[in-house]
Amino acid sequence: MTPRTALVTGASTGIGFETAIALKAAGFTVYAGARRVEKMEPLKDHGITVLSLDVTLEDSMASAVALVEAAHGRIDVLVNNAGYGSYGSLEEVPLAEGRRQFEVNVIGLARMTQLVIPAMRQARSGRIINISSIGGKMYEPLGAWYHGTKFAVEGMSDSLRLELKPHGIDVVIVEPAGTDTEWGTIAGQGLLATSADGPYREQAHVMAAALASTSGQVISTPASVVAKAIVRAATAKRPRTRYPVGRGAWSVLALRRVLPDRLFDVALWSSYKRFTG
Repeated sequence: MTPRTALVTGASTGIGFETAIALKAAGFTVYAGARRVEKMEPLKDHGITVLSLDVTLEDSMASAVALVEAAHGRIDVLVNNAGYGSYGSLEEVPLAEGRRQFEVNVIGLARMTQLVIPAMRQARSGRIINISSIGGKMYEPLGAWYHGTKFAVEGMSDSLRLELKPHGIDVVIVEPAGTDTEWGTIAGQGLLATSADGPYREQAHVMAAALASTSGQVISTPASVVAKAIVRAATAKRPRTRYPVGRGAWSVLALRRVLPDRLFDVALWSSYKRFTG
């Protein structure tokens, strides 16, 4: 039986890197794409093909999909993992940065999806796995741009699930909680660069500490655990529509459902302030 083909975006580190390895171990032919191709060199030792892929550039996205489809006819599983977190007060984050946040986290995801749908639709088979976050169901101070993108991914994925169902294509959302990757550290550094010295400085230092706490800490979830959930989503005969994953993911989502907004505001801020003592 011919192995199914998977393309993983944002595969240079963290969740994407581990997902590429896990999908290969599960029997997929795997293509891993990212801007930092040198970071993906170790993936070659696992028999994974690495591609230069920038989800903000049309030619880069179209070339990557065309290469895989030329070799295999279609992409069976697309994992839309490329993304980053842009934090800072809405007042202080330049609009150009806000646009870039949506360009990477939403528009790039949408364009990659557009590119793979025609071959999937023709085969009446395929699976699109969008990496959202529990941040697509909750919110944080100084995270308006980031959470705006994840809320968008959630709504887009739900709509897409319905419109592609008649064509045999599944759409799945994976919602990680805090994951032990470089993501939190980088997001915290960006936050401090934007808002550490202005009118939002108290919140900025609290939030930067909370974001950094996901990197190398026992409270965070290893990226490999998220990768296992993605493999389950890719291989299940009838996948769930959502896979919350990670320490605290289910409890946070449950609290968001049951607590009134203002009470959730208090609980959230209190939980974050403990990171600064």
